[in-house]
This record gives sequence, structure tokens and C-alpha cells, in this order.
Amino acid sequence: MNLCATRCVAEFGNPCQNFCPANVYEMVADGGGKRLQINSSNCVHCKACDIKEPYTDQITWVTPEGGSGPNYQSL
Repeated sequence: MNLCATRCVAEFGNPCQNFCPANVYEMVADGGGKRLQINSSNCVHCKACDIKEPYTDQITWVTPEGGSGPNYQSL
């Protein structure tokens, strides 16, 4: 999580705040700096985080417990 507030913001500008359609990843003020806040209840299981994250070992997307991910009927 410290990687997000230091290296990622300098190199990429915290892209997770932009590529996640559900705003799961959010950089919030934390006593003079910023920290990553994960709003996991917002997740729509699109897997964008696993695909777009610049540091491949930071986010490991897994299917929700008891299922294989969303089953969108209208797609």
C-alpha cells in the first residue's frame, strides 16, 4: 500500500483511481500525505484492476466466494 502513495503516484499518477469503473481504489488525505483506501464493497468484478495495474504483483483479482464472477444477462 505504501507503493501507491510513493512510487506509483510519481511514475503513473495512481491510475487505479481512473481505470476502476466502480471507484474501488481511492487516494485519500492522511495527515499531510495520501494513502490508498480500498472500497471493496463497490467492486463489480470487471477485472480491470488485474489487467491495468502497472505493478503486476500488487493486485490479485479472484472470483467472489461461492461463484465464478458476475453473470450479466444483457451482454
